[in-house]
Amino acid sequence: MSGGRLAATDVVVGYSRGSRVLDRASLAVPEGRRLAVLGANGSGKTTLLRCLSGALVPASGRISLDDAALEHTRRGLQAHRQQVQLVLQDPDDQLFSASVAQDVSFGPLNMDLAEDEVRARVVEALELLAVTGLAARPTHQLSYGERKRVAIAGAVAMRPRVLLLDEPTAGLDPSAVTEALAALDRLQRRGSTVVMSTHDVDLALGWADEVAVVVDGRVVQGEPEPVLGDDALLARARLDRPWALSVGARLHQLGLLPEGPLPRDTEALLAALPTGTAPTTPGRS
Repeated sequence: MSGGRLAATDVVVGYSRGSRVLDRASLAVPEGRRLAVLGANGSGKTTLLRCLSGALVPASGRISLDDAALEHTRRGLQAHRQQVQLVLQDPDDQLFSASVAQDVSFGPLNMDLAEDEVRARVVEALELLAVTGLAARPTHQLSYGERKRVAIAGAVAMRPRVLLLDEPTAGLDPSAVTEALAALDRLQRRGSTVVMSTHDVDLALGWADEVAVVVDGRVVQGEPEPVLGDDALLARARLDRPWALSVGARLHQLGLLPEGPLPRDTEALLAALPTGTAPTTPGRS
């Protein structure tokens, strides 16, 4: 799998009462990298992913892959979905087969691939998502986190160039979040472009190569530190500043962190702190 240049240009999407969810929104998906799309509930981040996948036709604007415009015809959508796959937030919207292996094989079978090729893709996808042991398990017997990863495996079996994930960590406990992120890292190392929508600014800061904030119907895109350190932008988007940037900035002011980029997660923050200083006890010298 290799990354694809997926983009939205001046996309407009309006729903009831004439309001615009997206108002000339543009996004360039970085090829072969990890992109986090952030926004408060109702901001339009899911709508943007649906446009990028071809599931939603914008009122105006352009969706393109490798500079070729998406054609919303049966043939155009079929070709696009072999390159770009969307995994919905609720896995139960996508899982319907009797077993995990059957569900993951659904997409490749509909591509009219040979049986051996379908089997190879299923094995590959299950291994990448670390759910090989669930292959024979009925989907209704899976935990919520397992269902999330199996739904992603079904998309991965299509070997898309771009994988769009709508809130893949929502509703998961910390252990399941760690497992899901590890699976996404394996996909990215294999060359996939991975796009994740989320409202978790801390997760986005620690995980993404680039971030895109959906606010007021448009998109502000860039490197994680400057975008997620922009307090005015975050206030407009109804998002909080990531704690690592807040703590790191304060430690830098106190002279406890060296010059340079601020740490983006707990591990990096601890590693950047000076060592050899013993803690003091109140009332003692």
